[in-house]
Amino acid sequence: MTPAWAQRQEELLRDCIVSPDVFDSMVDRLREFVVPYQHALETEAGQRNVHLYLQGLLSHLLRKNAEQIATLVDVERLVMQEFIGTAPWNYQPLVTVLVGQVVDRLGEPDGIIAFDPSSFPKRGTHSVGVKRQWCGHRGKVDNCQVGVYMGYVSRRDHVLLDFRLSLPEDWARDEHRRQECHVPEEVQYRTRHAQCLEMLDLWGEQVPHGWVTGDDELGRHTRFRQQLRERGERYVLGVPCTTTIRDLEAPRPTYQGYGRPPKPPWQSVTVWRHALAPEAWAHLMVRDGEKGPVRIEMVARRVQTRLERKRTGPEEWLVVTRCPLADEGTLEGQASPNARDQDARYGYRYYLTPTGVANRALKAPSLGELARVIKAGTCIETSFKRGKGEAGMDEYQVRTWEGWHHHMALTLIAVWFLIGETHRGQQLTPALTLPQVRYGLSVLLIEVFCTLSLPSICRHVQRQLLRNELARFYHHHTRNCLPPSKLRRDIQ
Repeated sequence: MTPAWAQRQEELLRDCIVSPDVFDSMVDRLREFVVPYQHALETEAGQRNVHLYLQGLLSHLLRKNAEQIATLVDVERLVMQEFIGTAPWNYQPLVTVLVGQVVDRLGEPDGIIAFDPSSFPKRGTHSVGVKRQWCGHRGKVDNCQVGVYMGYVSRRDHVLLDFRLSLPEDWARDEHRRQECHVPEEVQYRTRHAQCLEMLDLWGEQVPHGWVTGDDELGRHTRFRQQLRERGERYVLGVPCTTTIRDLEAPRPTYQGYGRPPKPPWQSVTVWRHALAPEAWAHLMVRDGEKGPVRIEMVARRVQTRLERKRTGPEEWLVVTRCPLADEGTLEGQASPNARDQDARYGYRYYLTPTGVANRALKAPSLGELARVIKAGTCIETSFKRGKGEAGMDEYQVRTWEGWHHHMALTLIAVWFLIGETHRGQQLTPALTLPQVRYGLSVLLIEVFCTLSLPSICRHVQRQLLRNELARFYHHHTRNCLPPSKLRRDIQ
């Protein structure tokens, strides 16, 4: 190994030395972190339980549901299940506190608001909003719930800010299922595009940003892009590989001397991409990945798009990216089957960005800036991995409307605490990652909750016995037969 490589290896290994100050008083900092969120809740029980539930989400538990968390923090199971599942507390004040903290710490004028749906596979038909629909988690149509999320990406970090449960239209019309899952009367069917615009209108002025981005599920709808332009928002939205465009920078066909001068033909972006010259592609480095630099090739062209019913649409910039198939997964996720296409060597993705918004023309964005916004989609996917892998975002066992929203709000807050602790720890240990911070905190919480005494062991075993016997009792009750009592045996 050459001296330069040996020196760099030594520097990297030095960055891995963990100082005890990284984890010192972390549990106390969690207690202080929760205070503003406790003040946002009205009831004393809610203020007490929000801290306990967050500790459970950040703990070592394999299944972070209400029952397991109640066992860990030594409270009654029904108390925690009621708090998260049916208690009528409003989660929105918690989101308001979260957004304010994120803006103070990560906000920058050219930040990126990213919208992305995320699916949660479910069995059965009783959980709120569950049905057979496109499940991005499994890459196929499956039984699942879908949430629509608003995230924020800056140069310092990325975080999920707000969310909406996508309530299918047949659910919205089914009064019986609505009552069973406590869906509020004012909640009606809303498209996912409308939910994104609702969150943008709610937080757009408070959250500093210069771009809005999303996948092809949002970008394929011309009405959604129009509404963003009317709001003065600059976007980079994915579109399917079947999108029809007209290249406004292509040479015009030869004029035959009669009729209207011909224009470039309408064609799909896939057909247009095949005609590109090899030198049209510009090479950029997106980021420094774990296995080396992640590079991407891009081309941008002014085009005209079509609206529904083949009406002529506005001028927009078409952005096409390609990267080797081996690196395709390192750039971004796949929202739908036609979100991309490929040939023998490369995978291709397509995006549209406006040439003007709110009657105002825009300068052509640089390819580097476009690459930064496109990469924000990868950051939001990473945010979902943080929530599901470190804070139990997908491990809830609730069926009600309140339960889903309560759990989601608290998982977003738990991840935000981990982000803050990671930034703090990286000042002492530059190589520190968020999963390692969560591991250290979980070990500290074991010391807090799992130093068992004989009374606590008895309470834990008693809870399990009560749960088992009540389940047995109700099973017999449904069959109208009295369950036998268990006989006490004389102790020899």
